[in-house]
Amino acid sequence: MPSYAVNGEPTGESFGQFMQGVEAELAARDLHRTGLDDADIVLNLIDHDEPRPFRRHSRGTYAAALHERSATPGLPAEYPLLVRALANLVCCYVPGEGVWFTTMEQGHFLVAGDGDALAKAFVAQLLPPATSRLVIDNEFRTDLEPELWDGDEITQELQEAGRRLDKLGLLPTPFPLEDVLGERELRHVKRLYGIGGLSYGNLSMRKDERRFWMSASGVDKSKLEEPGRDILLVSDYDEEHGRIVLSVPPASEPRRVSVDAIEHWMIYQENPDVGAILHVHAWVEGIESTQLVFPCGSEELARAVAELVRACPDSAEAIVGLRNHGITATGSGLLEILDRIEARVQRQVPMIG
Repeated sequence: MPSYAVNGEPTGESFGQFMQGVEAELAARDLHRTGLDDADIVLNLIDHDEPRPFRRHSRGTYAAALHERSATPGLPAEYPLLVRALANLVCCYVPGEGVWFTTMEQGHFLVAGDGDALAKAFVAQLLPPATSRLVIDNEFRTDLEPELWDGDEITQELQEAGRRLDKLGLLPTPFPLEDVLGERELRHVKRLYGIGGLSYGNLSMRKDERRFWMSASGVDKSKLEEPGRDILLVSDYDEEHGRIVLSVPPASEPRRVSVDAIEHWMIYQENPDVGAILHVHAWVEGIESTQLVFPCGSEELARAVAELVRACPDSAEAIVGLRNHGITATGSGLLEILDRIEARVQRQVPMIG
């Protein structure tokens, strides 16, 4: 089982009682408390006026910043703390109301309750993302066929679809970042998460039974210019080591593939009739959605989305939701998907508690 550590002290009596309940629930789930250097999950107790960041010693450590307010905070007050506390997640305890969760890409929502029931609900919401398995490493193999070094008709469709996506004016998150971050913090987030130009969502198209072309991470979707750098051929998934395998030309300087490559991989492998996949941070009314807020690039989120696609009446033309995050749509091609969903897309994602 994973371990956890607590950094800092509660800022008030009510917050201290809440934390006692949280630690009791973690112990009931067989998580043991350990030192900061050895913990898988760190609960960093902060002062929201002067948040002290917890600096991870390991990339695999999940940092949740916790603090207390006397009243409902609102997204503009909470979102900047993600940057200031260097946290995966910010949780605001409001006595008598519950805990407000805020994540970088997946919204702002309330887990309501009080006492032991709230501690249990809080831990139930925290642990799935905190213990999920990220598949964000890439393995580059210089085995791409020479005839694909300059791309093919599929990479041309990705480029055209990227230009059309540009014109939709979608957001990099489910809500307007510029409304909740100051200029300095916005610049920091863009550097931290590779948000530049229209690096919003991702798109892919099947090449053959096993392989698919996919947009790289942090690339302006209107400028998917170079196959092997901006558009990458996913050729395998190394499940043992949690790595996406990419086939690239020998002389290329590839970017990393989108973190959602594992999600696309699972959908393609389970649904031979799916020819293309589009993911955007927008919404469509009346669709089924994942229930837990897993991190992007996690096996758990990929599995949940793949299961929803499988459950659709026609998995080859599906639209499913990622809770508090966006949609994933399948189709025969990217232009076909855009033709089908463009008129239905809502720019803002509804936040669900």
